[in-house]
Amino acid sequence: MKYTALLSGSAAALVFAAPLAWAADASDPITIPTHNWSSQIVMSHIVGRMFEELGNNVEYVSSDSQTVYESIRLGDVALEVEVWEGAFGAAFRAAVEKGGIHDAATQQAVTREDWWYPLWTKEACPGLPDWKALNDCAAKFATPETGDKGRFLGGPVDWLKHDAEKVEALGMNFTVVNAGSAAALWAELAAAEKDKKPIVLFNWTPNFAEAVWPGEFVEFPAWQDGCDKDPAVGPMPDKVYDCGNPANGYLKIAAWDGMKEKWPTAYGVLTKVTFTNAQIAEMAKLVDVDGMEPEDAAGTWMEANEAVWKPWLQ
Repeated sequence: MKYTALLSGSAAALVFAAPLAWAADASDPITIPTHNWSSQIVMSHIVGRMFEELGNNVEYVSSDSQTVYESIRLGDVALEVEVWEGAFGAAFRAAVEKGGIHDAATQQAVTREDWWYPLWTKEACPGLPDWKALNDCAAKFATPETGDKGRFLGGPVDWLKHDAEKVEALGMNFTVVNAGSAAALWAELAAAEKDKKPIVLFNWTPNFAEAVWPGEFVEFPAWQDGCDKDPAVGPMPDKVYDCGNPANGYLKIAAWDGMKEKWPTAYGVLTKVTFTNAQIAEMAKLVDVDGMEPEDAAGTWMEANEAVWKPWLQ
């Protein structure tokens, strides 16, 4: 998926004039990567439309959510709007250490990504949210696919959540089965709701799902820096990944080091961008619940939230 969005004459009539004091941006398109979850795609288009408001050209390219930080570092793409600490913190930090990419902004949203269940599941396993209680209830999550072990429905493989490593480290009676997409997660959750079938799956916040299906995160041993690398960190002395993901993770915006020189006006706006959990959840809902295309969802969200983003252009 690759397409270029240029500021048309009709769109130009709707834009704010950029302050004259700002330096002129290069005419080359600002390349923004998109991934495989809805809020990131919608937010990317919102940021892109703000750049277009300033007279910039914007190009969107589909990109892997882990290797994108290397692409930013090399200047192949300009930025990343959703750097989740739990999922991408390690890849982001590794790229920063190499040089060429930096932390451009930290959003208001607080993130969490981990095993999660809808509240009806707690009736079948009342010891939840404790992970040990979940493990004791593993048979209630078994499927023909997993035999006598419980089934954990993980996200797409390229999200690299290390769920199988967590299962192994904590000696859990579960088998990890990866969904092909975020949409597949919600489809299985909706199907389980019909019969109130116990289900445990990967979920995250901010996300629309928490409003549609009230639920809770499984409480694993608390995250400690290094538990994913150092066996000495965490409750299992010879294991890594023997902990949950960060419960209060950051959501950052990353940028190519050369962006502030090449597109100084756009970069200035980017450093002001900050969304809340509720705002990001609404972006996802427009696509995942209301069925809108991400590009249309971006326009709808911006129209309803001008008071949020227009001040960033001043």
